[in-house]
Amino acid sequence: MATQAKDFELIAVFTRNGFRVEKEAAQARDLWCDEALAHGFETQPLKTLYDFGFSERAAHLSPSMSFLKKLAERFAHEVSHDGDLALTRRAGRADAQALAELLQETPYAVGVEFVDEAWLRNVWWQLSEIFDAEFAAFSGTPEDYFRSKNPALNAVGRVFFHLVEHKTESYPFAFLATYSTSGKKDAVAHLPLKNALIENKGDQGKLLSLLATVSKAAERSEFISGLTESGELFSPLGFTAADAYTFLREMPLYEECGIVCRMPDWWKRRAGARTILSIGGKKPAAFGIEALLRFDPAIYIDDVEVSREEAEEILAMSAGLSFIKGKWVELDREKLQAALSAFDEAGRMQGMSFAEAMRLQMGLSDASARFGDGVEVTHGEWLNAVRSRLMNPSGVDGLIPGKDFHAQLRAYQQTGLNWLGSMKELGFGALLADDMGLGKTVQVLALLDALRERRPKGSKVRGIKSLLVVPASLLPNWRSETEKFAPRLKISVAHPVSREGSRAFSLDDADVFITTYGMVPRLEALAEPIWDLLILDEAQAIKNHGSQQTKAVKNLRAATRIAMTGTPVENRLSDLWSIFDFLNRGLLGTSKEFSDFAKKLAENGNGYGKLRETVGPFILRRLKTDKTILSDLPDKVEMRAFASLTKKQAVLYEALVKDMAAALQNRDIASIARRGLVLAGITKFKQICNHPDQYLGQGAFDARHGGKFEVLAEICQTIREKRERVLVFTQFKEIVQPLADFLATIFGRRGQILHGGTPVAKRGELVKTFNGDDYVPFMVLSLKAGGVGLNLTAANHVVHFDRWWNPAVENQATDRAFRIGQRKNVMVHKFVTTGTIEEKIDNMLEEKRKLADEIVSASAGEKWITEMSNSELMNLFALET
Repeated sequence: MATQAKDFELIAVFTRNGFRVEKEAAQARDLWCDEALAHGFETQPLKTLYDFGFSERAAHLSPSMSFLKKLAERFAHEVSHDGDLALTRRAGRADAQALAELLQETPYAVGVEFVDEAWLRNVWWQLSEIFDAEFAAFSGTPEDYFRSKNPALNAVGRVFFHLVEHKTESYPFAFLATYSTSGKKDAVAHLPLKNALIENKGDQGKLLSLLATVSKAAERSEFISGLTESGELFSPLGFTAADAYTFLREMPLYEECGIVCRMPDWWKRRAGARTILSIGGKKPAAFGIEALLRFDPAIYIDDVEVSREEAEEILAMSAGLSFIKGKWVELDREKLQAALSAFDEAGRMQGMSFAEAMRLQMGLSDASARFGDGVEVTHGEWLNAVRSRLMNPSGVDGLIPGKDFHAQLRAYQQTGLNWLGSMKELGFGALLADDMGLGKTVQVLALLDALRERRPKGSKVRGIKSLLVVPASLLPNWRSETEKFAPRLKISVAHPVSREGSRAFSLDDADVFITTYGMVPRLEALAEPIWDLLILDEAQAIKNHGSQQTKAVKNLRAATRIAMTGTPVENRLSDLWSIFDFLNRGLLGTSKEFSDFAKKLAENGNGYGKLRETVGPFILRRLKTDKTILSDLPDKVEMRAFASLTKKQAVLYEALVKDMAAALQNRDIASIARRGLVLAGITKFKQICNHPDQYLGQGAFDARHGGKFEVLAEICQTIREKRERVLVFTQFKEIVQPLADFLATIFGRRGQILHGGTPVAKRGELVKTFNGDDYVPFMVLSLKAGGVGLNLTAANHVVHFDRWWNPAVENQATDRAFRIGQRKNVMVHKFVTTGTIEEKIDNMLEEKRKLADEIVSASAGEKWITEMSNSELMNLFALET
């Protein structure tokens, strides 16, 4: 009996060529991990998935595992319902309709961007290979094989029932029973069932075996029993509409008995009677999520539109198949009555808000209660045009930043700017969900700068006022990026660590106000104005909708809202709801309504398509794996990650500056001793910037006391959500293990370390494990030990935690990931502590990039700094706030 671990669940991570299954901390007590199943997926993932498809459905599965289960179940169903299998003994090709339906049910999960028709066909083909190998070694019949996999499974035989339209008045349908048999050159032939009587005339047992499925159906169906006893089953027949309706309704019974049924396409596609509301045919008077949209109701039976008067007349007809306006439809009087009621209810309404229309489309309870089940929503001409524009933003009109904007936007970034501008114009909240490294920050800064430019010259109106809420660790990044790319934007940082933090809050101070999530509940002045633009960076910070921080952020008033995140909803639908409750409140209903909707999704998977259709226009998500993006990206993207000193770090740093000033005032110090003093001082400054406990020689390494640790956590949380891998380089061996311990808490699993003390013989094993199929999220390396001779291409992120100030050495380390064999774009994060020697030297190297190799040769290290004068050194060391 399988054991279960109460604290873990299984999740599937989709990859370019398949999937892997991992354990993750369970979000609910009933999502437990079956250890035997986990071991199977770890050792034989495809074989385990194959067997998973034939097993009984587990009561509780994560959405990603439920999808894999459904894929395997669909394969098992299709192969067990192949009437030619006894002759071909090979699995058939994947059915296009099956793949299309599976795509509609693809959940939000890690790596979902890889799941397309080609991905499904590839997995299907691999499952087919397993089946073909197993069945080739199996000596029994297909039914025997499938019963060995699952005794409750219904396998089909070789008999087929066909129903087609006949186009005659008396018998508008034709019926024929056939069977599969060996044809010429090993091909499979389908012949009328009467031929089986001739083919098996001398072998009664073989004939009875062939007709066993028909006998089962005759025992359960009076209709088939009558056709069998009269012998009519063995000849082509004309069916009345009543006969055809009986056949079509009983088809599931025949299939349970093992008969393959073929029917008209319109029966497969039938939708029944319902009222269709065409929303947004014309442009509304105002835009926004609460804009009132007009709609035009119409009654449909399947795909045939009827007037209300015609519907009343049809209600008087008998239930069954009816030929209406040149098409056969199923007349269900209860559904038609419900459609009429919905039509009348719609007639009493003047319209509905955009949000209500979307909720109705998804089937959320508060919007559908007034109509019942007899209504469906479609988009009118104007709304369709808007959706098309938002879903295909490359066609949106251009928005131009100011002349002083100092960034050359890539093509996809310009598209993002245009999309954001269009969303603001329409009054919709927008989720910019581009992958890490694609430049979400620069796109938002371009938007802010473009809006500043639109302010009329000489106008005394205060202009566009925007509030930007970010994690505290990203405050230095936003200040630096704004000053670099949009210097004309006036910014004010409302936070104690900033120069502006102690001043009274005033809307006249700036164009853009920046604060942190933690400060929002504490600054009442933020809630007073109605902001023109409210922007959240790393918006997953509000995923806990019950927290005081989240409530405070959502209570801020704004004309337009933008959220930024690289991981909008990798594995938790509740995160998506909370973000959209901020962006477009009401679009996804209340928390309870959406929770009920999510539970239904978990149970049957039906509805992900509707959910994507609803939220899709409000999300712009480009991935580094997109072919259109890859051509526009360099193979290696370098970015600075700015950190602030904590109070403890700042105190230690100031004290060291005073000590260095006193030591350098000694005029009698020899040049060699001075050089050693300066180099030792640089090392100490670096240690303080890394973490105060490294400088003090203490072992606690509390993350709250190290600004870089906070920034590292922000970056690695996104890497973890994406199941990507990172190399973290440091030049200090003593901090390698503390960094590894800290990262283990972020990733929820251990990584690897490599430093000068790692035996050479063990390094090859570490590299092999890191690059292997099992997810090893990180490796922390000392710069000298890990900078050469290693091939670590499984990582597509490189972090330089502390700086060598030698481009050649840093690039050599980066090339552990960025080298031949790397198929991903590599993100290089270079950590810089603001106001310290790290930022000043980084600026010097940036300003003199062309001379950097001359200033800092591969062998020079930091020795060039020792040639500075005392005043230059003290300017370099001094802490700027």
